[in-house]
Amino acid sequence: MRYSTFDFFNQVIDKDLEDRVAMYRLNRLKEQITHFQLDAVVLFEPVNIRYACGVRNMQVYSQRNPARYLIVPAEGPVALFEYRSCAHLTEGIVTLNEVHPASPIMPLHSGDHSHRHVQSFIASLKDILSRSTQHFGRIGIESAPTELLADTMKAGFEIIDASRPIDVAKSIKSLDELTLIARSVTLTERAMSVLEDYLKPGITENEAWAVFNKEVLATGGEYAETRLFTSGNRTNPWFQECSDKVMNAGELVAFDTDTVGIFGYYTDFSRTFIIPGKEATPTQKALYQLSSEEIETNIALIKPGMSFREYSQKAWKIPEEYQKNRYLAVVHGCGMTGEWPIISHNMDWDEVGYDGIIQPGMTLCVESYIGRESCEEGVKLEEQVLVTETGVRRMSSYGYSDELLR
Repeated sequence: MRYSTFDFFNQVIDKDLEDRVAMYRLNRLKEQITHFQLDAVVLFEPVNIRYACGVRNMQVYSQRNPARYLIVPAEGPVALFEYRSCAHLTEGIVTLNEVHPASPIMPLHSGDHSHRHVQSFIASLKDILSRSTQHFGRIGIESAPTELLADTMKAGFEIIDASRPIDVAKSIKSLDELTLIARSVTLTERAMSVLEDYLKPGITENEAWAVFNKEVLATGGEYAETRLFTSGNRTNPWFQECSDKVMNAGELVAFDTDTVGIFGYYTDFSRTFIIPGKEATPTQKALYQLSSEEIETNIALIKPGMSFREYSQKAWKIPEEYQKNRYLAVVHGCGMTGEWPIISHNMDWDEVGYDGIIQPGMTLCVESYIGRESCEEGVKLEEQVLVTETGVRRMSSYGYSDELLR
């Protein structure tokens, strides 16, 4: 694969390409199941289910109701246990060998009968594993109801957290997969452009953010994971949510897309704008220029083969007055949502840092937040990039603010 030269943004997207992506993802997961010496993984989290088999069903709802599940053995039948009356959603899906009604394993769905249905789940798991050729006696499970996890262990299974193999599987994208990601980025950038054109004094944050979401949905996107759209003094500290605050001329507006776009792929880049009607102040420009310096320095630093630890140590040094309000990490992975790896700031390494290797095919989001603890406003920038054989390519290309860079 040549990540450095392939034209992701101008490929024809058809069912054959989508099927190739689905099989690539499933095979990536199976490779990791074998690597971790597991018989199978059992997935409840809907984004993980979609990654592994390509089926979407009430994705947001299912994040708090783990009532459908996918069993993926290292070798053997891949079986989706779907909500009753939802088997039609699996028509034309090339990754699945079997589709069954899910047992109502959650107490919400079956009350005092849940124990019996958990035993039915265990019986189904044993049946699938009996038809597999790999037997380590270990399985990976994630996001499971408590009773199911406990009873599966009582049934004699050694269990590890399935997020470990699936996180690693997700981290390397194929050329076809990157074609879908590129389309999601392009359409999300179009939605951001519509939003930027709409910005004016006198409208609320919620009104403006609704314009973005309308455009995302109208072009095949799905939903925003966060509400990180704020203005004026609500830009500092970061992680305040979109509100009914009225935006005023000359205020900064900071926005993180965090959007599950078309084909279920996450577009994650951030920009900071200024509301028209007043010129940017020297303070606003200084904040913006520091943030863009951090982003550009850290993008240029990315090299395939570099360790997470080395990258963290060499990353742009945040000036002391901005360290308290720093972003959570320097870099994180990106695919169908925010993903592994998360590369921590050097100052946080001893508490939360972990090592690994930056590899070609990883899509990464390079983060920056600049805002003093006592400063009225802050600047959020972020860029989504692809690691290639020789360096990086930008997946997001939405321009910076000329006014704030001058």
